[in-house]
Amino acid sequence: MPDLISSPFPLWLQVGAIAIWLGGVLLIAEILRQWKGESELVRKVVHIGTGNIIVLAWGLGIPLWVCLIACVSFCIITYISYHQPILPMLNSVGRKTLGVFYYAVSITCLVVWFWSIKLPEYAVVGVLVMAWGDGLAALIGQKWGKHPYLFMDSKKTWEGSLAMLVTSYIVTVVVLAIAGQFSWLIPLPVAIVATLFEAISPGGTDNLTVPLGSGFLCYGLSMMAGIVG
Repeated sequence: MPDLISSPFPLWLQVGAIAIWLGGVLLIAEILRQWKGESELVRKVVHIGTGNIIVLAWGLGIPLWVCLIACVSFCIITYISYHQPILPMLNSVGRKTLGVFYYAVSITCLVVWFWSIKLPEYAVVGVLVMAWGDGLAALIGQKWGKHPYLFMDSKKTWEGSLAMLVTSYIVTVVVLAIAGQFSWLIPLPVAIVATLFEAISPGGTDNLTVPLGSGFLCYGLSMMAGIVG
């Protein structure tokens, strides 16, 4: 992966790639909202699509200061959207929580910490486990979930939780492999903890617990295994 300080890619290309990706995600989401009207599908398209921006940031070697500006802007916009309908594709699912704002906060925390210690792959693990794991868990649980369970006021399905477990495991294996830290073992507890957090975290707080828990647990386990110093 490119170095985060002296990336071979010019800044305009880095920022432009992120802007094009984000614009494409929002355009697809708006088309789906107008065409299909399936608000949860639209929300998860945005959820997964925006999460994947961190892969671009990692691959292009975007420096911390640029990531920080983007993350803080994301936090501000998502917080305002909680009070004002400036992002209709995120505010049309019939529920009022700070989940999207929490998502932005968790991404910011992961990027600040892991970019600063030059181990961005662990931020990528945390964000992608949330983006793909939680996103597919919700979609699969709603479409094919036949075995529901209830924790406090949160209704989940075993099918959705299984999708979360499998997706989180695959995501973690792939990211570590790309970073040259391949492991079959470390991703397993990461996936289990992420699935538990997704099941028990109330009111959108899984957008905090899942990415932060996944990223830092993966880092901690890798340190214990001697993969990173």
